[in-house]
Amino acid sequence: MGRRRAPELYRAPFPLYALQVDPSTGLLIAAGGGGAAKTGIKNGVHFLQLERINGRLSASLLHSHDTETRATMNLALAGDILAAGQDAHCQLLRFQAHQQQGNKAEKAGSKEQGPRQRKGAAPAEKKCGAETQHEGLELRVENLQAVQTDFSSDPLQKVVCFNHDTTLLATGGTDGYVRVWKVPSLEKVLEFKAHEGEIEDLALGPDGKLVTVGRDLKASVWQKDQLVTQLHWQENGPTFSSTPYRYQACSESGTFLGLGTVTGSVAIYIAFSLQCLYYVREAHGIVVTDVAFLPEKGRGPELLGSHETALFSVAVDSRCQLHLLPSRRSVPVWLLLLLCVGLIIVTILLLQSAFPGFL
Repeated sequence: MGRRRAPELYRAPFPLYALQVDPSTGLLIAAGGGGAAKTGIKNGVHFLQLERINGRLSASLLHSHDTETRATMNLALAGDILAAGQDAHCQLLRFQAHQQQGNKAEKAGSKEQGPRQRKGAAPAEKKCGAETQHEGLELRVENLQAVQTDFSSDPLQKVVCFNHDTTLLATGGTDGYVRVWKVPSLEKVLEFKAHEGEIEDLALGPDGKLVTVGRDLKASVWQKDQLVTQLHWQENGPTFSSTPYRYQACSESGTFLGLGTVTGSVAIYIAFSLQCLYYVREAHGIVVTDVAFLPEKGRGPELLGSHETALFSVAVDSRCQLHLLPSRRSVPVWLLLLLCVGLIIVTILLLQSAFPGFL
């Protein structure tokens, strides 16, 4: 039997490192690039339009935003604002998508040249403030503020996230410092040393607390710059799995956990029990750089169709893959109730026949 393969949704003209899905528009945002090296590999952020065609989920390139000499290594999304980690800097982008109306859409469609670009297409890159018109949909992307967020000898921003109301942005990188910035001005409001070495992940909570995970095998909870509690993995953590998982994502409801490995494998687990529901070994054949679930709100249910969930994965091989989890068979609640009532009636009848006068 041949190896199980996941469908390829899109192929970019550069390595892909970061992925986000906008629930309101259904846009899949993939970013990466070849960096500053003069190899001829471009850097950009691609906005892909997700749609169902003949019962299948497909993606087509809607807009390509040029990031010049900077490859985007990580992304955070809040409404219509993207925070892109590019080398040692964080660049804010604003995108606006809306449907054209009437004759305007027809006129734009008549000016469009050639078919829609899909796998492997090399589109013209769009500069700051560029606008794309695509089959009745307009997308405009503009650069906002940018700021340096890491100051180590080999600086690199490794992670970025927004808080719950999009007023603050937190960044972490190779120097081990957490820096918190106002949005959209990127005025720094907090800076402190969180880890010895690189920061691997962080999250801002609605109560103002901040959680960080570092390469030093410590996970910490902070109230501003004051340490609240800490877990040291080597001292009181479980033993490491033999599977080298690298990137993870959790579905909006918290039901599913998506994982990508350094060997290119992709898996979907039930979050609370860690029961494996889906696994494709070496789906990419090279390190998975990011994974993201299709949102459960907005256009998510419409795009999902009859499947239970969908996970997107990207890797250095420039491919974006789609991983669909079929709906699991379940017994309806009304049938369970009916069976329970029937079981009670049968039990009473058996007791009545075995012990006359029981009731």
